[in-house]
Amino acid sequence: MMEDTRLGVVRGISYGLFAPPVPFVAPARALGARLVRAYLYWSQFEPEPGRYDWSTVDSLLAQLDGDTELWLTVCSSSPWATRSATDFLPPSPALSLPVYAESIRRLAQRCAGRIRFWQCDNEPSNTGLLWAGTADEYAAQLAVFHEAVCSADPAALVVLGGCGYDALSGGEPRKFFDRVAALSRDSFDLFDVHLYADPYRVPEFVATAREIMARHGYEKPIVAGEHGGPLLFEFPELDDILAQVFAEAFTADVPPSSQSTAELAERASTETPERRALRSLYARADKLPPRLRMLMADAPADLAAKRDRIDARQVVVRTVLALASGIRRTAYWNLAPEIAGFHDPYQMMDLLFGRLPLLDGTLSVRSPAADAFARLAELLSDVESVRRMDDAAWVFVAERRERGQVWIIWDRRDTFDGEDEPAVSVALPWEGPASAVDAFGTAVPVAVADGTARLTVTDTPVYLSRG
Repeated sequence: MMEDTRLGVVRGISYGLFAPPVPFVAPARALGARLVRAYLYWSQFEPEPGRYDWSTVDSLLAQLDGDTELWLTVCSSSPWATRSATDFLPPSPALSLPVYAESIRRLAQRCAGRIRFWQCDNEPSNTGLLWAGTADEYAAQLAVFHEAVCSADPAALVVLGGCGYDALSGGEPRKFFDRVAALSRDSFDLFDVHLYADPYRVPEFVATAREIMARHGYEKPIVAGEHGGPLLFEFPELDDILAQVFAEAFTADVPPSSQSTAELAERASTETPERRALRSLYARADKLPPRLRMLMADAPADLAAKRDRIDARQVVVRTVLALASGIRRTAYWNLAPEIAGFHDPYQMMDLLFGRLPLLDGTLSVRSPAADAFARLAELLSDVESVRRMDDAAWVFVAERRERGQVWIIWDRRDTFDGEDEPAVSVALPWEGPASAVDAFGTAVPVAVADGTARLTVTDTPVYLSRG
């Protein structure tokens, strides 16, 4: 089903929706991404009943180079065809499943042979924001989606809407996904898990995805449609502050039943409780803990640099742990801001994810994490498998098809303070010459004698290879 391993990136959630579609595949490829994930809304390709607009779709297809895989997340958001009338969020059940089926079939016919992965909406367990319906309604729509896509393109693979941090953490979202899994065995080919929070929980999260399917008697390949960090969720010591901010932002500000592009533009110029809460947080920025301060838009230079180093390390750690857990497709969140020159720090999504993009809005300036991604993507471009050497040490062996092994080693430490600890010595079984470089591209001294390679490592991953 998936004969190789590919590292990829997500463009974002609104390609061509808030601004004209700008080519992005070439900049993603320049980073080594061989998979790109983009979003498309029903409102974009069928804005009125029976009238199709393929401009955004054709813009995507025109960028493909024959080797890059495209993963398309299709959201059922429509101003005329769905329960929640909107051109953006939240997607909701179609008023007529036959009408939905015909629209998806036409879309898949337009793209036949060009798109490898088709995803029916995203994180549907995040109800009210990313899906305005029940688990049963999502499962019914997924079944229609699967039949429509596969009838138009039998080689296509259908991806179950992403299992996010909410569902992985349990509670009602987990029940939602368990219900979908029970109803949808024959309606998808790949299970999408989103790998946020503590990076060392990646194996646990992948195991949880397998358990959800196993409870209903089957197992399908797992892909990681999103991963990235550092995020606020990784620092439990910030929970009290964040709870207060979220309460101030949303308790009195009940989200509207739909969030269309027009409504969001209007809210951006309105002093909503969300914006007041974020303004209040920024007003006391100097008194906030450094672990929160580094994730804010105006972080001091030293904290911003630390955050960027953490991000670069986590690109490697999350990817390696995912690959070692059996995943063969990963997509980093995200490539770049979707609207060049636009930045609003007084939105909760900016506080959560605003510092993660690999490139700037012009798709030309790289972050340190982008360089780390590119270096990792090049090293693993022909990787066949990744395995952990043992349960005690953070040593992984990547088997490459043409270039032999590369070993990936690091020392697990506190996310924020770990880089301040001294390096530790590592001795590994080794024959022949060796060279080492870390995730930032810095050469690491390595000595080989008597069948052993000796080097020092920190929390920054090191790549050890023969050479």
